[in-house]
Amino acid sequence: QVQLVESGGGLVQSGGSLRLSCAGSGRIFNIYAMGWFRQAPGKQRELVAEVTSDDVTNYADSVKGRFTISRDSAKGTVTLQMNSLKPEDTAVYYCRAVERGAFVSWGQGTQVTVSS
Repeated sequence: QVQLVESGGGLVQSGGSLRLSCAGSGRIFNIYAMGWFRQAPGKQRELVAEVTSDDVTNYADSVKGRFTISRDSAKGTVTLQMNSLKPEDTAVYYCRAVERGAFVSWGQGTQVTVSS
């Protein structure tokens, strides 16, 4: 199993930047994909960005051109650089790891609040 711990959330003004980090431990050698999801109040959890062990990335249309995901597979870490933040980016952001064999692990979440 993989354990995930997120950091880097906080309060920022519209147009500002934040950097989220997620550190994995445990079976990090078995991770196929790592990514970020978010959940706003009253809404479903949605994909923000994900990167595979082949460095294939996938972004939600709403964040393309503003967010960048990067991963260090050897360390089991993934970061999300968020620029040009908007109030609609406000949510709890969750790190997710998918292992080969389809085991899925989630972090505890970190709050991102963007004020207008």
